[in-house]
Amino acid sequence: MEIIAKILIAVVALEHIYILWMEMFAWETKGKEVFKSALPAEMFKPTKGLAANQGLYNGFLAAGLIWSFFIDDQQWQDNIALFFLGCVAVAGIYGAVSATRKIFFVQALPAILAIIAVLLK
Repeated sequence: MEIIAKILIAVVALEHIYILWMEMFAWETKGKEVFKSALPAEMFKPTKGLAANQGLYNGFLAAGLIWSFFIDDQQWQDNIALFFLGCVAVAGIYGAVSATRKIFFVQALPAILAIIAVLLK
């Protein structure tokens, strides 16, 4: 179960690195494709700065998850991973409610599965 937990944590971290890239550097191209149902096309340019700020926060989530791999003490490693996975899950649930339900399946569900894997190892 430990290997599955680490794989799921890595997947969530990589996903948030991708979100960082999209929101900070590709908001008007890839962001427009991904969020086309949540935001009118004409709103991507004026919201570029806001999206970049969100991207930075997603980068912090990824950094926290990656940091958990470098902690030697197993209890602290699990606690740090659970904290950042919990943040991702809450953000994904909020995004599903406030923007599009798809965010639950793309963001919150992988984090919830990783949380379960960490707790079961």
